[in-house]
Amino acid sequence: MSKHLVVVGAGVIGLSSALLLQEEGYSVTIIARDLPAPFETIDPQEQINYTSPWGGAHNRWIPPNPTTGENTREYALSQATYARMSALNKSDHATSGITFMKGIEYLEAPPPDYISLTADRASELNIPGFRLLEPSEFPDDRVKWGCEYDTWCVNPMVYCCFLLRRFAIRGGRIRKRSIRAPVEVFSLPASELGFPDNDSTKIDAVVNATGIGFGDPDVFVTRGQMCLVANACDATVTRQNADGGWCYCVPRGFDGGTVIGGNREPDNWATTASAEVREAILRGFAATYPSILGAGGELNVIADIVGRRPTRKGGPRLEGEVVKGAGLVFHAYGLGGRGYELSWGTAQEVVKGVRQYLAERVV
Repeated sequence: MSKHLVVVGAGVIGLSSALLLQEEGYSVTIIARDLPAPFETIDPQEQINYTSPWGGAHNRWIPPNPTTGENTREYALSQATYARMSALNKSDHATSGITFMKGIEYLEAPPPDYISLTADRASELNIPGFRLLEPSEFPDDRVKWGCEYDTWCVNPMVYCCFLLRRFAIRGGRIRKRSIRAPVEVFSLPASELGFPDNDSTKIDAVVNATGIGFGDPDVFVTRGQMCLVANACDATVTRQNADGGWCYCVPRGFDGGTVIGGNREPDNWATTASAEVREAILRGFAATYPSILGAGGELNVIADIVGRRPTRKGGPRLEGEVVKGAGLVFHAYGLGGRGYELSWGTAQEVVKGVRQYLAERVV
């Protein structure tokens, strides 16, 4: 008999986890307060805590520190995600919302993990298309290090709607509702999980993919203000300034414009965009990558975007917790601004944790 699992949350982590659990042969229900919909229909104020629509949604190769090993786990997750994105792009390019292109990095004060990133080390790390840039290719003399590589970006809601549609057509059940804690799921009646009222189905495990978790003291929000412009761009571009500031762009593809950002504010809950911040972001990026201006010589602003990235001290929580009298809750949240680029790797960890728990319980 198939095991029945519930994934709480329908952001990119919840959707990816639900699909991989389906592929393992489990029967899966998604319960979520917010569900993917066309980006243009999502209320930016009411659904600001639904993180996935507002993400830049691309992959940056952030190498492990060669001395401390910092970022080793996240790098492995990004490698697994890249492989899956590549496969989806080949099989479902017209509908998945995925686009492959060059990624460009400009650093004014490169840390050791970048300085040590030679062509040989990039090959060892399996960074596709890696090339160190020459100083003549830098936008100005403040930039001290630069590279390019092959990467991907997605149109967030085209991609998430694609994942949800695939989940549903493979027999997944979807319920739109809020819950107060993951353990509550074990007590829900069958009708709340998409089964007939007289069904005696037992929930075998729950995946907590809610982004911010439930009362985790280590989780905080990082506010990001971005600007969506109609201008096309031929690459994802990221610049780190010597003062710690950033500017970047992420083309969304699929007629979704380009996101320009560079604003990170921990513990800022403000929902409205600042005109001053928008001007600084756009001015800084246009100076870094002027080709985005095109023949018109200007940026065509469509909308401001304010999002809350669920960040966690010490990194994402990817672990199982056996709740007495209920069952396994596998936690997969707190990925900050890296939800998309670590999504499939995170989903693989979810599957491993659930599989191990269910196997041990049978024994």
